[in-house]
Amino acid sequence: MSNTSRWLKRAVTASAVLALGVTLSACSGAGGSTANSNRPENVIHVAVYGDAGNTVEQAMVDKFNATSKVQVILDRIPGANYQQKLQTIISTDAAPDVFFNWGGGSIQPFVKANLLLPLTDMIKTDPALQSSFLPSVFNAAAIDEVPYGIPMRGTQPVILFNNKQVLTDAGITAPKTWDDLLADVKVLTAKGVTPIALGGADQWPTLMWFEYLFDRVAGPDLLTKAIGGDTTVWDSADGKAALTKLKSLIDAGAFGTNFDSVSFVDGGSPALLRTGKAAFELMGSWEYSTQQTADKAWTEANLGYTGFPSIADGKGDGADLVGNTNNYYSVIKATRYPDTARDFLKLMYSDEFVQAQLAIGNLPTTTTTEKFLDQAADPAYATFQFNLVKDAPAFQLSWDQAYPQSASADLKTAVSQFFTGKLDVAGFISAMQAL
Repeated sequence: MSNTSRWLKRAVTASAVLALGVTLSACSGAGGSTANSNRPENVIHVAVYGDAGNTVEQAMVDKFNATSKVQVILDRIPGANYQQKLQTIISTDAAPDVFFNWGGGSIQPFVKANLLLPLTDMIKTDPALQSSFLPSVFNAAAIDEVPYGIPMRGTQPVILFNNKQVLTDAGITAPKTWDDLLADVKVLTAKGVTPIALGGADQWPTLMWFEYLFDRVAGPDLLTKAIGGDTTVWDSADGKAALTKLKSLIDAGAFGTNFDSVSFVDGGSPALLRTGKAAFELMGSWEYSTQQTADKAWTEANLGYTGFPSIADGKGDGADLVGNTNNYYSVIKATRYPDTARDFLKLMYSDEFVQAQLAIGNLPTTTTTEKFLDQAADPAYATFQFNLVKDAPAFQLSWDQAYPQSASADLKTAVSQFFTGKLDVAGFISAMQAL
């Protein structure tokens, strides 16, 4: 079996289950000629999450526009407002023709509202739109087995990063097991070092700890069942055991006392790691580029990275991953130029796209990615990520993307309140059951 065919054995996403409690009003005639005629002539709009990754997206737009009569306009929506803005415009004439998303629960309400174009016909015309991507990743944007998204950018597993110098000074190594992590926390707190940097003010970094603990203790099926409507799983023995382990880590002082006022977004938690005030940070793979932008020399010399520790008595595999399986482009049903959208999406599996994404630290999920790893911004880091994803028995979509956007605020509030002690185990379970 080749490396690419073994890359992901199984992905756990919310793409095949029903979204909960979300309704959107589709504009009348969304798929018909009336809706199409309301769209601008000779252009399509592509909406993206506004950040540093837009350099590659603009390059793909420029390449496409050089030979296309119908031009692509790239609309960069600031990341902090992206989902809210998309929710506001998606059912109006101002909707983008193609838009960035996370698959799973992030697009399911739009599918239920009949706003998205199934990509089945596009794939029949150009089978490479599906066959060029790793199947498990491609399928994360399928709803009821119907494809609604083409992978773009790259996979973003959550990784345990460390400051190698801090570990050396403390006489410890990166933990391989949960018991190792608890032992490291004890040593670090005794030395006056915050063991784990956490941007608790943003809430979503805190969520990553729940995702891994529940995977390691209960296995990835718990989330699939919960989003599918079986909320009793939160009150299971495994669910309670995961929360108990997490509470023991919090009570051991692993995150210090001020984590709820620290932000990743403004650079606070990465700075704690970089300056040696903290030893670890659990973060998406973009932590590497964040640190490199802040201090390239330090990153190359001192930023370490490992997978999340295993839990010996748990049901989840120690090689399981959580995070953003990939980002996707989806197409609205009302687009005036579906063929133009299809031709633009073809660039997402081109060699030029793969090389450009690797150059800025992203890891695309095409079947050709492996042969370009030596061209990555940091080949060693790209290969580390590649092997993590390749060998993962399960890759669980981040909970705030697996659940519909309407549940995101309540989910993150429950996560934050458990960490700060405002919710106990029973309270957190009740909050999750109410999503």
